[in-house]
Amino acid sequence: MSIDPSPYAALDRLLLGIKMGSATSKEKRYDPKDSSLKFVDGADDMDFLCEGFQSRRAQMSCGHSVTPTSLTNWCLQQLDEGKSTFLCGACKAVWPYEEVCKMALLSPEEMKTFEKTMKINAAVSRRCPGCKSSVAKQDKLNLCVRCKTCTEKRGHSYEFCWQCQREWKGPKPRSDRCENDGCCNTALQTLRTCPEIVFDTVRGISGCPSIRACPTCGSLLEHKGNHCKHLFCSRCAVKFCFVCLKTFAECSKTSNISEPCSSGIAPRQTEIPVWRKT
Repeated sequence: MSIDPSPYAALDRLLLGIKMGSATSKEKRYDPKDSSLKFVDGADDMDFLCEGFQSRRAQMSCGHSVTPTSLTNWCLQQLDEGKSTFLCGACKAVWPYEEVCKMALLSPEEMKTFEKTMKINAAVSRRCPGCKSSVAKQDKLNLCVRCKTCTEKRGHSYEFCWQCQREWKGPKPRSDRCENDGCCNTALQTLRTCPEIVFDTVRGISGCPSIRACPTCGSLLEHKGNHCKHLFCSRCAVKFCFVCLKTFAECSKTSNISEPCSSGIAPRQTEIPVWRKT
């Protein structure tokens, strides 16, 4: 199985390139013959650190000017702040991701890092169903989320369900669901109902679910059964045993990669592990 680096680790490497400056990273430059770009004179509106990039300036859909390196840096900063969409630093207009890819001259590796980080960031932020503003979830074990903006405007506490995106109904705090009809934790439902796996290379194992939540970060991973019992989670960069749910290092102390685990098969998971990044 191919091993992908953690998207946050990849993001850190790209951000490090920004902090190290032009001494270690080559500036991107637009092709002056690219007729699909609207070149303009004047300042680079996204060069907030006044780095003076030498590329020609091109105009974004919102009308502000960028160079490919300043745009890349600005978008990386937004990802590092936990955002999953890209806003102009001058007028707060939303830029489509496709436009960012083109105008920032993103490489395939940069696009891979951007897309993975956007997905992770989207998982920890939601738009309030009342005012549509972005709200971050503070208590990862509680689905009931309070919107400060709506609370101030309405003069009373406004809370919504992180899961079904409707105004909160029922007792709180709760980590499974609210009392609105149809509110259901699809991830937990998947863990409860997924079929069992049949390993091709590991004998003597039966009753193991084919889908597990990574014991470190909670990402759902599916084992196809065509390799050993260990999987690498690309989100948190931890290798673990799909059978006993211990880390690879712990499992390997007492059992071989092609034999049953000494501690047996971990039962189906009934909650999603919370990733507390350090």
